[in-house]
Amino acid sequence: MQNKGTGNKKSQAGESRLALAEVFDVPENILHLDGRELSALEDEFRRWKNGGTRADYVRSRTRVYCLFLVLRHTGAKLGEILGLDERKNIDLSKAVVRLGRDGHEREVPLPQSVCRELKGLIDGPMGAGLEGGIFHLDPGYVRRIFYERAGACGLERKKGAPSVLRRSRAVELLRNGVPLGVVRKVLGQSSADLAAVYQEWSSGDVKNIVRRMALEETSLKSSARNTFIGQVSSVRRDGVLADVEFETAEGFTISSVITLESLYKLDLEAGVSVSATVKAPLVAVRPLKGEGTSSRNCVPAKVTSIKQTEILAEVSGESKGGVQMCALVTSWSVEEEGLVEGADVEFCFKALSVVLHAV
Repeated sequence: MQNKGTGNKKSQAGESRLALAEVFDVPENILHLDGRELSALEDEFRRWKNGGTRADYVRSRTRVYCLFLVLRHTGAKLGEILGLDERKNIDLSKAVVRLGRDGHEREVPLPQSVCRELKGLIDGPMGAGLEGGIFHLDPGYVRRIFYERAGACGLERKKGAPSVLRRSRAVELLRNGVPLGVVRKVLGQSSADLAAVYQEWSSGDVKNIVRRMALEETSLKSSARNTFIGQVSSVRRDGVLADVEFETAEGFTISSVITLESLYKLDLEAGVSVSATVKAPLVAVRPLKGEGTSSRNCVPAKVTSIKQTEILAEVSGESKGGVQMCALVTSWSVEEEGLVEGADVEFCFKALSVVLHAV
């Protein structure tokens, strides 16, 4: 079991990474695409792919488009993707692509939207006769198309280079707070050149980082409480809402009711990794009856602290798996339920109170 400070330390480390990402500026000599440019380039590739008229053009363009998507979302080298055998290296059921060799293999996750495009190509009529060689294209032809697509959407042609996509993916991950060591593993990066992207700080950057870290050290945040990470196990829809159920690594079943618009925006379906948060005022706490609970959205835990005023009480707890829980309830409910430090309880919340985030 984790000690009581582990969750807070992890929370502070995650917040520090995000703080660094917020002030992270890419040096001018690092050619890359920002989020807007990546979206524009992807839209242009999609428009170009859909513009094919003859069957052979459609097939060729679809192969290049799918190759672009894999490069854009993995940060892999062009040669790595051109040499793939999609039957062995791409697992659509797990949404991963396997890259590298000779003891340096790595699995890189793929978005479900990319998996759908790949499935349509691999399993559809356009994949007939190309088994094992979907991405076996001439590198010169691929580079030419990439340069042309960049120019067609108003970017410098050189920004369409596969190496620029690779650096752009690295920057994108770093800006989202992913640790440098993890980014290196995703990209299969063993040399130190990627570190240069993250190590060239201006004097203003340094001041901002130190200021943010000082603030975090003097202000204990509780954002890591009532936070869950897992994989979607089922999605049920009606005409307006969707019930998204996922299983956490600790074995909890969490259900969230969201709008269909949110469902499609987050691109959620079975197998997708998600995180969820619940605000403390929306969590109830009650004595645990029996050894556990099978109810959705109920987390068995042990009370670690109770802080209260005449009206409100903050009840904190920790599950056996180390999940930090917090409920903001009335002080008289604490007395009525007989809640004390060390008591076995369960923290429960409604599906409508769960906010989902795609991981």
